[in-house]
Amino acid sequence: MAALIEAISVKRRTLFELDNVPYSCLEVEVSSPTARGGQTLVRIKMRNLITNAVFDKTFKASDRFREPDLVVVSASYLYSDNDGSHFLDQETFETLTLPEAVIGNALELLLEGTLIELQKFNGNPIGLELPMFVDLNVTSVEPAVRGDTSGGATKLAKLETGLEIRVPLYIKEGEKVKVSTEKREFAGRT
Repeated sequence: MAALIEAISVKRRTLFELDNVPYSCLEVEVSSPTARGGQTLVRIKMRNLITNAVFDKTFKASDRFREPDLVVVSASYLYSDNDGSHFLDQETFETLTLPEAVIGNALELLLEGTLIELQKFNGNPIGLELPMFVDLNVTSVEPAVRGDTSGGATKLAKLETGLEIRVPLYIKEGEKVKVSTEKREFAGRT
């Protein structure tokens, strides 16, 4: 039997299952009662891991959740087509497909062969977690404006995946840059 998690012990990034759906806690706020006999309430801002919907819900401190049957597997990005984006499970060598709605704008950071963490719920792929940084080639950059060097000046660069980010003036076309997948911004040269 899966372990039970009490609402009062849910913390940020805790995974739990409610009504046979996996959730991730984004924020949690505990409200202690001011009157004697009042109940401690836990307000959880949570993300549905299947639909990516985010909402708040309040629970009693004693409410319990099951641990979700979530498995994280290492997979590499293969390609995308009308059916979705296809990944190769690195352990079973099975091809797993995620629909475009689940992928969102992650394709702007994925090259063929990029290793990611794929989340499976009850054996079906439901989401992905990108690495912290990806290395991408700069395909075009705006020209630097002469004299515009004070205060960390930047220019717009287009990367091989189509993503556009701000980069320092010294970055040239053809260079490889490190991009933060969380903030989608320049993180250094490679």
